[in-house]
Amino acid sequence: MATARVAKKKTSDARVSRRKRSSATVETKNTPDVKADKKPRAGTRNAKRNTSDTKAPLTLAFDIGGTGLKGSVLDPSGKMVADRVRIPTPHPCPPEVLLASLKEIVSHLPSYDRISVGFPGVVRRGAVLTAPHLGTEMWRGFPLENRIAELFGKPTRLLNDAEVQGLGIITGHQLEVVITLGTGVGSAIYSDGRLTPHLELAHHPIKGDMTYDMYLGDAAKKKVGRKKWNKRVHRMIEIVSILTNFDTLHLGGGNAEHVSGPLPPNVRIASNDAGITGGIRLWDDNVWLAAGSLD
Repeated sequence: MATARVAKKKTSDARVSRRKRSSATVETKNTPDVKADKKPRAGTRNAKRNTSDTKAPLTLAFDIGGTGLKGSVLDPSGKMVADRVRIPTPHPCPPEVLLASLKEIVSHLPSYDRISVGFPGVVRRGAVLTAPHLGTEMWRGFPLENRIAELFGKPTRLLNDAEVQGLGIITGHQLEVVITLGTGVGSAIYSDGRLTPHLELAHHPIKGDMTYDMYLGDAAKKKVGRKKWNKRVHRMIEIVSILTNFDTLHLGGGNAEHVSGPLPPNVRIASNDAGITGGIRLWDDNVWLAAGSLD
């Protein structure tokens, strides 16, 4: 009888254990899709700490691009704790379609405490001003920062995608310029590690009526071929050097790996993963204070 009672107890304990494990799995999987009972206050960039009690918050980082949407979870040092998830950017891509796509990415990632977002356009105080590769008319004025915070129930910070990538690249010394080469051209400028007001080079003329986007974007690379495109990249480097007198120029974005030929010693090619890993720096208040964006 004693043996039977012990066996019965072990069976009962095993059932309880299985129920606990199942509940934890469901909770982890479903948490990002459930809105918080209490909405994050407007302007969530003002949140100094994550909502959990942990001293080492994990950051969900999104890199929104014209051709791909990427996401991962970062530890406090900016290192990915999960494999990067990438899905194609839907077209057309109005706000609600993008938000649904971000939920799909999150369903493949572990839990997190806060969110960083890099967006391909001009953003100001959490709202989108322009979105040339997604459709500015659909996006103008959309409060993306707050909508993501509400959707996932976590404090969120939003910045231009090139500026986020730059935060994952720069050394923090002297004048550093970041140019991203992808679907279009992104740009960011930093002085001793501090972000300066955004300069939208992408839509500025570089040759005749051709903008940086038209001259160096992915469509241009495919049209003129890699050899001629590289000549254009080297010409762009000369122009940006005259324009900004940079100490260091960092080339990032998905097409930076196709840049060839000898580069000046102060021009470096960076990993495209910085578009995600730079997200950890959005939670450094000095970034916002430098740009005059933290109220």
